[in-house]
Amino acid sequence: MVSLLVLTLAAGLSAHAKGDPCAEISGKKWVSPREVRACFTSFPVEPLVKANIIEVLNKTLAFHTSVNYQIQAPEPFARDVHEDLHTDLARINNQNYSSDFELHVDLFRTFKRVNDGHCAYINYCYDASYITYLPTPLVLLTNIDGSQSVHIAPEAFNVSSTEFGSEVEFWQQALPRQLKGKLSSLSGARVLLIDGNDPFSAVNANALTTGSYQSFGTRQNSFFSSYSRTTAGWNYTMGNFAQRTWPDADNVTLTLQLENSTEAQTILLPYRSRISASTNHFTNSSTYRGRNCVAVKRTNGYDEYAEDEADFVSDEPSPIARAQQQPLLDRVDARKHHLDVLLDSMPLSDVALPTGLRPPLAAVNGSSGVSQFYMMKDNSTGVLVLGSFSSSSFSGLQKSLLRGLLELRGAGASRLIVDVTNNGGGYICIAHWLHRIIIGPKPTTEPQAGLDSTARAGPLARRIVKEIKNGADPREKLLYNPAQWTNGTHHRFKKRANWMSKAEHHVINGHEDSFSQRLGQECQPFDVPPPNEALFHSKDVVIVSNGRCASSCSLFSITMSKLEGVRTVVVGGKRDVPQQYCGTVGGQSTDFSTIDTEIKTAKLKNHPLAPPDFLTNSVQGITWRLGFGIDDPTQPEEWQDHAADFNLPLTKETVNNPVAIWKEVIHTAWPEPSFFVQGL
Repeated sequence: MVSLLVLTLAAGLSAHAKGDPCAEISGKKWVSPREVRACFTSFPVEPLVKANIIEVLNKTLAFHTSVNYQIQAPEPFARDVHEDLHTDLARINNQNYSSDFELHVDLFRTFKRVNDGHCAYINYCYDASYITYLPTPLVLLTNIDGSQSVHIAPEAFNVSSTEFGSEVEFWQQALPRQLKGKLSSLSGARVLLIDGNDPFSAVNANALTTGSYQSFGTRQNSFFSSYSRTTAGWNYTMGNFAQRTWPDADNVTLTLQLENSTEAQTILLPYRSRISASTNHFTNSSTYRGRNCVAVKRTNGYDEYAEDEADFVSDEPSPIARAQQQPLLDRVDARKHHLDVLLDSMPLSDVALPTGLRPPLAAVNGSSGVSQFYMMKDNSTGVLVLGSFSSSSFSGLQKSLLRGLLELRGAGASRLIVDVTNNGGGYICIAHWLHRIIIGPKPTTEPQAGLDSTARAGPLARRIVKEIKNGADPREKLLYNPAQWTNGTHHRFKKRANWMSKAEHHVINGHEDSFSQRLGQECQPFDVPPPNEALFHSKDVVIVSNGRCASSCSLFSITMSKLEGVRTVVVGGKRDVPQQYCGTVGGQSTDFSTIDTEIKTAKLKNHPLAPPDFLTNSVQGITWRLGFGIDDPTQPEEWQDHAADFNLPLTKETVNNPVAIWKEVIHTAWPEPSFFVQGL
């Protein structure tokens, strides 16, 4: 079927051989967005391919727990989540498009409208194959009088000149005469207008399309630059204004007030598109499509017990790994330990945080990769920076977290700041582990430190469980195998139990739906013995982020806040917009290829409800388990309130400066009249 697709695409592209727009950009690192767009829009819609994509998406949604909830979410997200995916897929099926790229944009944005970072549709033919940049990331600063204004980040030129190298000269020469060659002078400038409108017109327009988080405030924050901690070090996230998934903007008109000036200046600044390292080399339209747009080895699932399984499964990262907001995982760990992780078309940032903004504090023993520990100069406040709930080693991260916290406490830390800025989630049991070792043994941490959950119990899901009961998974590899789970009282299901037989039926937004019985915790007992006492008192712990804390990060933050009374801080954000300390909760996320593996292993690929294989280089993410709420345990936690205790405004001195932010958090969370932090 894939070879048929290649032939079909090649035939469709033959008319474009002369003046081939993809050949025009071949071999070039930087090009204009218009040139990339010309390549993308040259591909016609192939009816076979369109029908295949829509059928896969529709049938895989049968396993997505939230599809009927997302038709109309309750308050406080009623205005934010109201997307009927099946209805829109029917519309798209009947709609004509001028190009395959236009079709993809509609599909992509339709899934984005659920504002659920687990439920996404990504096609690597287009998404982030070229990333489009401006050299002027933006920040939202609060002035001494409390007013707020949008600025070009003070560190903008430092970041751009380091990351973009010689390409910065293009932007230097694109500036108007009085500023030509003076790109650095724009850093820190106040942005008065974007394309002739108030800056927040652009911020809010982006918030309507960027997706991933239910909260409007969090989606506003994604417009601006921020920092993150990755395996490689301290990274700088450019924000949606200065970094775009597609080449869909050619330039922007900015009206600025430069620092130390009272005059307004208007400039036209062009976007530039840079080919991604993951985009395979091509010479023309045909080779671009053949090497980047067709399903690859692990796009689809496989039969776990087929003879050629070893050929299918390799140490090579699966396509979904490019979109998951976490480090690359060990394959054995990824199979053994369940994940709840954000899926995004934009890969994790590898732009370096400038040296002057990186914490100059010495990392405490136990620091490793995504987890870094610091002792503040007050000698009583420890900081855990956790960029992900995953690392290349599950046990390594587990041990690192315990050792670092013990080191902080041994050094005299009585208070703890946990900074989870831009943490996209990861291993569910690491979230349980961190909660347990901080808070200690008590009814809210043992036998579980998380949420009860449920899986969707559609006809095909129930059939998979039935086939497992009949012996389809003797080595207990599958997600639907009862050996993976406990019931609502945290007791393991019996071997080959039909745990879907007690499906619960509900009517959600006027649609009949079925879910499994409650599932309990799967994490305890831990492989590593946890401490016998709390490492920190809950009143002395504060969780900090920019609101972009998702999936397992949400599971950790919510249980710490709602069960333990731990306080939460969101930095930045518009003052008059409510700030949520997390979003995209779920309970466990997965994707089409994993579901397809379950179906193929259960020998059900020919079932009428089974999705076909993707023909395209696509990824579809879903929420497989949905966590029950804490305030209202009868409803999903996904759409319950997660209002931050504090919204910490950013200033020129604190923006994108972790240590400066932590100092402000100390003053905000633990105000002491005589307290004075010396040094850093």
